[in-house]
Amino acid sequence: MDKNIKDKTNDAPSDVICGRNPVIEALKSGANLDTIYIDGNGGSLSVIRRLAKEKGIPVKDVRDEKLSKLSGGASHQGVAAVGACGEYVSVEDILAVSEKKGAKPFIIICDEIEDPHNLGAIIRTAETSGADGVIIPKRRSAGLNATVFKTSAGAASYVPVARVSNLAAAIDKLKESGVWIYGTDAAGSDYSETDLTGSCGLVIGSEGFGISRLIREKCDFMIRLPMMGKINSLNASVAAGIFMYEILRQRRKVN
Repeated sequence: MDKNIKDKTNDAPSDVICGRNPVIEALKSGANLDTIYIDGNGGSLSVIRRLAKEKGIPVKDVRDEKLSKLSGGASHQGVAAVGACGEYVSVEDILAVSEKKGAKPFIIICDEIEDPHNLGAIIRTAETSGADGVIIPKRRSAGLNATVFKTSAGAASYVPVARVSNLAAAIDKLKESGVWIYGTDAAGSDYSETDLTGSCGLVIGSEGFGISRLIREKCDFMIRLPMMGKINSLNASVAAGIFMYEILRQRRKVN
């Protein structure tokens, strides 16, 4: 291998695997991968897509510029894999947290939160407000990557995160366990006038589009924050934090 290429390969961030053969070997070895980014099809890239599908690892189609940024300028050959910085759990594992505490479930559901800084901030607030866990979808969502862990200030090491292939089905499972689902939307009822002391699943919508239609239909209640200024929306993680602490406030008042 050319020395310059070798040196550039070493420039890749520690949580990123670059190049076709390294990614294939990582997949075969069962490495804890969060997401695979690919530019192109055919040949060994098709092998990578197949292996990723078999192992349930999301694949995102991106352009060369995205791969170059991810790889820190290292030779990527059209593919890069980002390692997961934590283990995912099941929805049942999260429900077991509240059962072990002898408390009513308090679960955060992130509907396509793609910014890792937002997801990290939500996980951080979930930990400090006493939430049992966070549920995220496999597609169109940030995962437990290095940026999420850094932004969460370590909270991602303590908050169980379930990554599900079907968010609507996961919500149905929560409902079967007696959890009420509260969506967050400007057309909902005032959050401070809503009883949030029961078993609660709080849905936080995506940064640009809010809660998707299918997930909205799964919600039992819709709640909103009052907007007194000229700006009619908040950052997703900021809004999530206000809702989470209202749940904590109401529960502490009851208990």
